[in-house]
Amino acid sequence: MLRLIKRNYFLLISVFLIFYFGFNLVSGERGLFSFIEKKELLSNLKKEELTLNSRIEDVDHKNSLLSTNLDLDYIETLIRERFLFGKKNETIYIIKKDEK
Repeated sequence: MLRLIKRNYFLLISVFLIFYFGFNLVSGERGLFSFIEKKELLSNLKKEELTLNSRIEDVDHKNSLLSTNLDLDYIETLIRERFLFGKKNETIYIIKKDEK
């Protein structure tokens, strides 16, 4: 048995190293599966960043409209949308946001 191991020493070490590096290539913290998970996480974070940037731009735009010089037309539009406020003898049409 010892002779068999001595003869195939290089083969045994090679097979062990191939299994070891193959297993670490696929699994582990820096393996293939981890790479795929991190790539998916990165794409999700990029999508979230885009939505947050668009929300920030929207808030900045609304904030710029609320300055010392008030835009009365914008305020009237907000009041009409939020409180369904109208003038006398005026017809108000309600549009749901889902149908836009």
